[in-house]
Amino acid sequence: MSSEIVIKTNKLTKKFGDFIAVNEITFEVFKGEIFGFLGANGAGKTTAMKMLIGISKPSSGSAEIAGFDIYKETEQIKKSIGYMSQKFSLYEDLTIRENIQLFGGIYGLSNKQIQKKSNELINKLNLQNKADKLVASLPLGWKQKLAFSIAILHDPKIVFLDEPTGGVDPITRRQFWDMIYEAAHNGITVFATTHYMDEAEYCNRVSIMVDGVITALDSPNNLKKQYNANSMDEVFLTLARGAKRGE
Repeated sequence: MSSEIVIKTNKLTKKFGDFIAVNEITFEVFKGEIFGFLGANGAGKTTAMKMLIGISKPSSGSAEIAGFDIYKETEQIKKSIGYMSQKFSLYEDLTIRENIQLFGGIYGLSNKQIQKKSNELINKLNLQNKADKLVASLPLGWKQKLAFSIAILHDPKIVFLDEPTGGVDPITRRQFWDMIYEAAHNGITVFATTHYMDEAEYCNRVSIMVDGVITALDSPNNLKKQYNANSMDEVFLTLARGAKRGE
């Protein structure tokens, strides 16, 4: 992790009518950092992430993502980031190879780069015998690993992961986090939301949102000391207990 700032927000706010979904959040994330973005349902974290990846315009405040302004340079932001969600990441009716080629094109890679990256990725994941099979035929854990690998195919500065390990078994989750560590080691910033509090322990720093506001932001160890807790689960429950809004 370096001291280079790749995400910088200042009083970032999103309103829907009179409802303030995200209320003046200010934070920084560094190059190569694994940053956990936590919050109960309705806390505002998904709305905040949509602003950061350039698909939802803020109501007020400012932010720079990979050095680009979220009001004026959303297209540059989209080229500088990767994104993976639990709900949508791959096209199930395409083969593994076709998915890699499709997303390589979306990310602006040349045909030569796509060919090289495809071969590297298929070999790395040991999918040589499955490369021309439909993604739908893969077990969920393999889909998640493939989706993450494709999300960083173009060597983005930041990869945003929205509940990336939902529904997979603990062993696959651990393997997935090994891939996250490797990406961070290679200088990619990982910005992840998760419902699993044990995963919060794997992050360099964690922010916790309650009712649209960041109520805590520090390393897992410091947060546990601050709230006199044995686990991040306890920290989260202490903070979330005061939430006024739910799903």
